[in-house]
Amino acid sequence: MTTRKSAILLLVTLAVSCQAFAVRPMVSPRYHRMHRIRRIPWNPVFKPSHESLLLQNAEINRLNLPRIRDDKQLQALIASEDLVAIVPDQTLRIQPSLDPARRFCRPWTLDFLEDISEAYYKEFHDQIQVNSAVRTVLVQKKLRRHNRNAAPETGETASSHLAGLTVDLQRRGMSKAQVKWMEEYLRPLKEMGLIEPEEERRHWCFHIMVAGSYDDYRQMRMLATQQDSSAALLEITSIGLPTVAPTTQQSALGQ
Repeated sequence: MTTRKSAILLLVTLAVSCQAFAVRPMVSPRYHRMHRIRRIPWNPVFKPSHESLLLQNAEINRLNLPRIRDDKQLQALIASEDLVAIVPDQTLRIQPSLDPARRFCRPWTLDFLEDISEAYYKEFHDQIQVNSAVRTVLVQKKLRRHNRNAAPETGETASSHLAGLTVDLQRRGMSKAQVKWMEEYLRPLKEMGLIEPEEERRHWCFHIMVAGSYDDYRQMRMLATQQDSSAALLEITSIGLPTVAPTTQQSALGQ
């Protein structure tokens, strides 16, 4: 009898165990990874929006810039120097996988890149990384096949990368202090209408469209800095210089 009870108990235990294994779903590693991403707090200062895309395209239309169709038109704009090369240096690096043919942007966008990368390097002694710059319509079409969140290649909300005045700067890997610094640097420029930034979660980057008026702003800022420097130099050279009363001989010479 004891043996029979033990056998029944064993069968019941095995049956329960089998049911437990049967109801457990097989979950892929990708699900766990995406689940962790969704649980990360996300409250960016510059949230992507439909309105932001409209503003970016309004600036492209204001400047009468073309949306670059293909590599042939891209090369023509490079040859005419309407697009200039982004060259890595001590303060700036480029994502290695970025196609060399797409490491170009508008001249005023390059000015912005130089300014922000120099300021960032001065603050953190680290480089800013460019992940994306100019794109063609064909490249944007391919991108949308793999990323449904990517902006379209046509219409009033088309990607501003197509006009060459936008860059994506890597956000992934930045510390909280570095992200905050970036947001504080970009905020006044956005308020002045000089840039239109977005913080993209999928690619963890700062998407920044630079307005054509950035050149004028930069020149005015440099001029103001030079004027301030001249005033400061005049003030410094006058510090500590005693007022010397003229001697009798000097008075006579003055007469």
